[in-house]
Amino acid sequence: MRIVAAIPVVAALWFATTAHVTSAEVKLPPSLLHVIEMWLSANFDLPPAANAPGLATLPASKLVEIRYGLASGVAPGDVVAAYDDASRTIFFQDGWSGYSPEELSALVHEMVHHLQASADMVFACPGEREVLAYRAQDAWLRLFGTDLESAYSIDRGTVLVATACTH
Repeated sequence: MRIVAAIPVVAALWFATTAHVTSAEVKLPPSLLHVIEMWLSANFDLPPAANAPGLATLPASKLVEIRYGLASGVAPGDVVAAYDDASRTIFFQDGWSGYSPEELSALVHEMVHHLQASADMVFACPGEREVLAYRAQDAWLRLFGTDLESAYSIDRGTVLVATACTH
């Protein structure tokens, strides 16, 4: 499994955020979700959230509905994850396991939206909030020797179009 490559990153983040522990104290390492939140806060100036997001899986067609609405012409396999602001839940495509840097990058992307929503950030259009999410996702992938284009066929032009406010 390629997830083993994440262990140095997780360990470094944990040690960097753990104060000196005496022999009477036991400190458990933070969850991966918390580590990703700390990484995003430290590298992208996002404030930590008061509460963790909900996590769930859905059929691919439901993800398209959440992301683009009922009348969307987007193919079901084109959306791997979506964040629902109202329920503060990250939804992944059925079968998502988080066992690869690519799958975890979808969590990173959606965690950006959770942190943005938790901080009540306001954007000119839905695409504007995607700018930082794609940037963070690409940075995460680069930690593992890949990028958005290699992992998801998302190049700079695609990001530019996806993040443009057209109204």
